[in-house]
Amino acid sequence: MKVKWFIYLIFMCLFNRALGQVSEVIEFESANPFSMSDIINSLEEQEKIKVFGKLTLPSKDNIEKLPLIIGVAGSLGWREHHYDYLKMFQGEGYATFELNSFKSRNITSTVGSQVEVTTSAMILDAYKALEKLSNHPRIDKDRVSIIGWSLGGAVSLFSGWLPLKNTITKNVSFASHLAFYPPCFIDPENTDFTQSPIHILIGELDDWTPADPCYTFVNKLSKKANIKLTVYENSHHGFDSEEPIVFNEKGYSFKDCLFRLDEDGDVIMNFLSLPMSSPLMQKFGFLFCVERGVNIGGNPEARKKSFEFASSFMSKTLMN
Repeated sequence: MKVKWFIYLIFMCLFNRALGQVSEVIEFESANPFSMSDIINSLEEQEKIKVFGKLTLPSKDNIEKLPLIIGVAGSLGWREHHYDYLKMFQGEGYATFELNSFKSRNITSTVGSQVEVTTSAMILDAYKALEKLSNHPRIDKDRVSIIGWSLGGAVSLFSGWLPLKNTITKNVSFASHLAFYPPCFIDPENTDFTQSPIHILIGELDDWTPADPCYTFVNKLSKKANIKLTVYENSHHGFDSEEPIVFNEKGYSFKDCLFRLDEDGDVIMNFLSLPMSSPLMQKFGFLFCVERGVNIGGNPEARKKSFEFASSFMSKTLMN
């Protein structure tokens, strides 16, 4: 499977080159931590793995260093609307990097399980990609943003949590973090977050990663961090896609959950106060609050507004 994706990415690199863009497959070493505590307490002991992604430069003729946007997909993998953002950014003069955490591990989806590739593993991937790309001759390492959707939104949001970030690297940082419908129901005890701008975009009707906890999350963090929230009316999870609203019976609905993130990086169960630090413990913890079945699909007005916002956000945080 990984070989097939490499062949596909190489083909797309050649196709982009014909369009005047320059694309290349970038590979780097990461690992497979399950929890954030695995990174904070035992990063060097984690199973090593090679991860790859596709770097696209908007022009092969321009030799100046470019701002970069690293994209992180959600539990369903890379979707058409994710690529729509990357294409928009490329047209606006940014380099983009399609992080392939799933494909690197031969995974297509984590819907209904959420254990095959975790937020923690993908945050590690994102920073290892940032370290690698910071040495690229065409990339301005001080102008790199991260954007993510759903599970990728969790990556974009919690990559700003300093206890985790500083364990992975103190050499590089993201200039901004844009998180689409992330899990705001994970409440950090330690509110030390990056001073780089963080913005959450979420739908009012989201029953996968609900909007209400985001108000509490942002209010709590805003005492220290540069974080803001936009909630789109009459919008579900995936409001920025062009797909019709459908009911996914496998997806976890977290509308009745509020988990605590402790100082060591463990996500704590609602009622028993036990860490969900393994697939078994997470499955057990979900029994107390999670339901099956979520709505997902686009809202044309919210999609238009979110693309406009993403364009403006990147311009303000990377171009000025």
